[in-house]
Amino acid sequence: MIGCIIQARMGSTRLPGKVIQKIDGEKTVLDYVINQLKASKKIDTIIVATTNLQEDDIIFNHLKFQQIECYRGSSEDVLDRYYQCAKKFGIDDIIRITADNPLIDPNIVDIIIDKYKNRKCDFITNAMHRTFPYGTEVEIFSFKNLEKSWEMAKKPSEREHVTPFICDPKNGFKLINIKLKENYSHIRYTVDRKEDLLLVKKITKNIVERPILMKNIINLYKKNPKLFEVNKHIQHDGHLSALKKDEEYFKCNRNDKKTNVKN
Repeated sequence: MIGCIIQARMGSTRLPGKVIQKIDGEKTVLDYVINQLKASKKIDTIIVATTNLQEDDIIFNHLKFQQIECYRGSSEDVLDRYYQCAKKFGIDDIIRITADNPLIDPNIVDIIIDKYKNRKCDFITNAMHRTFPYGTEVEIFSFKNLEKSWEMAKKPSEREHVTPFICDPKNGFKLINIKLKENYSHIRYTVDRKEDLLLVKKITKNIVERPILMKNIINLYKKNPKLFEVNKHIQHDGHLSALKKDEEYFKCNRNDKKTNVKN
C-alpha cells in the first residue's frame, strides 16, 4: 500500500499555528494540502501525523470532524512519528509531505510514484538538487528503509527531518532526484512566514482551477511576476536549526568521551 503521511503541528516558530490559518476564508492551509493530495490517482491512503502535545489537539479534532486519519506521536523525533505511523497503518511505501505546502501538486506526486515503481531505487525526490519551486517537495521511500533509518539514525537532524539519514550518500541508499528542464527554484510558495501565506492567498484568488497545479502557478508567475514579489526577500534556511542541534550533539559526545577517558 502506498500511503501519504503529512507531518503537521501547531508549534511553528516563524508563523505559529500556520497549518490552521485560513487561505480563502473557509479552508485552512492543512485543508488545502489534503484536498490537493486527494486528486492523486496513485495514493492509497492519506494520514496526518501530528504530535501528542496539547496544542495539537486542535489539529486532531479538525481532522476527526473531516474524517481524515490522524496519528499522534513525538514532537521532536519526527522520524519515530513517521515510523510508528507507517507501522500502525501497514504502509509499504511512504510519501512524505509537509503541511506547509498547501499547493502541493498531485500530478508531480503521481509522476514520482510511477518513477519509484519503475526504477530500482531506495528513495526518489524532487528536492535534493532543486529545479522545482519551493512548495512542491515530494519524497517517497519504503517502510523497510524507513525502519532502517529509525534503527540507525542518531543525529538530531536525522531524527527531526525524517530522511537525512537516507539522503546521506555514505549510508549506501540508491537515491534519485527528479529535475525539470527549466529551473524554477526561484519561485517560492511554501508557507513559512506571513508573507508566504499572503502569496498563497493571492495565488488561490487568481487561479480558478482545482486542484491548483505547478503549471498553473508558473503561468501566473510569467503573466504577473510582481504578484510573487511579496516574499522574494525571504531566504529558505532549511535545516539550519537542526544542524545547530547536531553541533551540540557532537559536542556532548566529545565531552562524554573525555570524561570517560579521565575516569
